[in-house]
Amino acid sequence: MKNGVRMRYVTDFIIESLKKRAVFIGGPRQVGKTTLALSLINPKANARHGGYLNWDYEPSAEKIRKSKLPIDQPVIVFDELHKFKLWKRWIKGVIDVEKGRRKIIVTGSARLDLYQKGGDSLFGRYRYVRLHPFSLPELAGKDPAADVERLLKFGGFPEPLFSENARELKLWQKERLRRIIREDVRDISLIQNISGMETLAELLPDRVGSPLSVQSLSEDVQVDHKTLKRWLAVLESMYFAYRIPPFGSKKIRAVKKEQKLYLWDWSTIEDPGIRWENMVASQLLKYCHWLEDSEGDTMELRYLRDIDRREVDFVVLKNKKPIFAVECKSGEKAIGRSVHYFAERTAIPKFYQVHRGEAAFEIGNIKVMPFHLFCHELDMP
Repeated sequence: MKNGVRMRYVTDFIIESLKKRAVFIGGPRQVGKTTLALSLINPKANARHGGYLNWDYEPSAEKIRKSKLPIDQPVIVFDELHKFKLWKRWIKGVIDVEKGRRKIIVTGSARLDLYQKGGDSLFGRYRYVRLHPFSLPELAGKDPAADVERLLKFGGFPEPLFSENARELKLWQKERLRRIIREDVRDISLIQNISGMETLAELLPDRVGSPLSVQSLSEDVQVDHKTLKRWLAVLESMYFAYRIPPFGSKKIRAVKKEQKLYLWDWSTIEDPGIRWENMVASQLLKYCHWLEDSEGDTMELRYLRDIDRREVDFVVLKNKKPIFAVECKSGEKAIGRSVHYFAERTAIPKFYQVHRGEAAFEIGNIKVMPFHLFCHELDMP
């Protein structure tokens, strides 16, 4: 906490980046982007502050359309600006005119890095930072085991996580889904079958952690294969879900095409084991995105599976080379057979088997440890 505002893992990096260029902050709806951006204006700033312009608020949208920017505000935040059709060209002009005079922050609940493709280039004018939900290292509590259980139950989004109220969580989940589908998807896409999109979003929690069959899902939603693929891409661009591809080589007869799906909000998943796996996946994705955004490395999150169905949950690649693999276990168990198998047959230098218990031991290049020690060892954000 600083001046009553909970500091986020990206705060210092954004402050430093703003000295040289604009900063775009992307991330899922209700992850805390607006709160973070307002804290960068002033720790006491709120949505009524003169330096905050939200495209979803008509008076602010009118100022943006007419380029009537607030005077004498050293920091200006443009929220949900990507919903403005001409936003790329418009913000390029603002950045070019205001460069060196004041700081510009743009936030959005869609992938702002995708919207720069085509048209006027914003290259070199901004730095893109992805804000993730809260994770175990960010909570930094005195009781890591209790924090893990809290995250598993309430997810990592600020409102339900810090309220710790089961009824409020369910209400929040429904409202968030409604707003993503009926407001955000409508605003950035030409999709008219909103009820079909809602059905898809409601089915996805039951598909988490397993190779995703787009064909099977298209049959359940009753749309064609091409449409279903497009809808999935939209949900991914809205930070609702993400997919990870397989990793491997001919030596281990790895699967090549089947992708696994996970959700940004793992609290909607009923199965406790799959929810735990999704939470670990999200921690690893946060790690990958943070290294990409802050260090410039090319990071990839994948999984390892062969045609005989031996599998290790995750592999992290840095600049196209695998640096470690992770297997999730709920309890303190012996090293899984698949972990031993792939540790002997791949060039992956380290394997981790993480769990929710306390046991920690090491055999060769395989480490078994509690999740909180794993996060500490890799300096996770």
